[in-house]
Amino acid sequence: MRPYLPLKALRAFEVSARHLSFTRAAEELCVTQAAVSHQVKLLESQLKVPLFTRLPRGLMLTQEGEGLLPVLRDAFDQITHTLEQLGESNYREVLNVGAVGTFAVGWLLPRLADFQEKHPFIDLRLSTHNNRTDMAAEGLDFAIRFGTGAWHGIAAQPLLPASLSVMCTPMIAARLKMPADVLNETLLRSYRADEWAEWLLAAGGPVNFPLPKSIVFDSSIAMVDAAQQGIGVALAPPLMFSRQLNSGALVQPFTTAVSLGGYWLTRLQSREETHAMASFREWLMTATSA
Repeated sequence: MRPYLPLKALRAFEVSARHLSFTRAAEELCVTQAAVSHQVKLLESQLKVPLFTRLPRGLMLTQEGEGLLPVLRDAFDQITHTLEQLGESNYREVLNVGAVGTFAVGWLLPRLADFQEKHPFIDLRLSTHNNRTDMAAEGLDFAIRFGTGAWHGIAAQPLLPASLSVMCTPMIAARLKMPADVLNETLLRSYRADEWAEWLLAAGGPVNFPLPKSIVFDSSIAMVDAAQQGIGVALAPPLMFSRQLNSGALVQPFTTAVSLGGYWLTRLQSREETHAMASFREWLMTATSA
């Protein structure tokens, strides 16, 4: 005879531990946040140990919680795999991914059908951000960001390089005879003021120059859209805007490109990888290396 197993409470804990968020757990389980919190408290009361440390923004597993999570995760994963093999299961695992908007629109969205076809039992929930995200507070399994890969408390895997190059309309490009000519145009840039200086240095342009009229964007998507409307010249990753370049709406007047970072797949170091997370990571690494 097995002892009584509080399956509802165990499930509430396992989902909350995966997301490090009662809010995200409630969304996955289709119940209220209060109901999830109540089930976890019942489990903690029965075990007589705390499983989470409640933080102002999110949760952190205690030592006891870290010991319980892999046991439950493996057990639920085995059940999931068995149901999948039966072929008639409607069980679906939720995966929450946040992606910087440029990568989401320029690379990920055109390939999502392939992921769905290969992993029909994973419900992907995709949100976009402007490269600033709080994974614990937002309950994200993964975040795809632009940078150098150095984020405190974050495990990061490189995905794609993101060299920056000048893009503008054909009409503006006709006025750009040499790299320094961009200084006569409105410069479209991100919050990093050194991007244009780095590009001009690589292109053999002036080293010390007063920054001309510029517009700062928190999204490369908005920046490139502004360039497409003829507002100025953008410095952005051509790899993410191949459709605009292939259509001729935008052109690259110079071949010079400068690398100040790349796209990375990140997760909290304290976040144990689930079956859905592993499936997405393996698909993503394969697709970006193709």
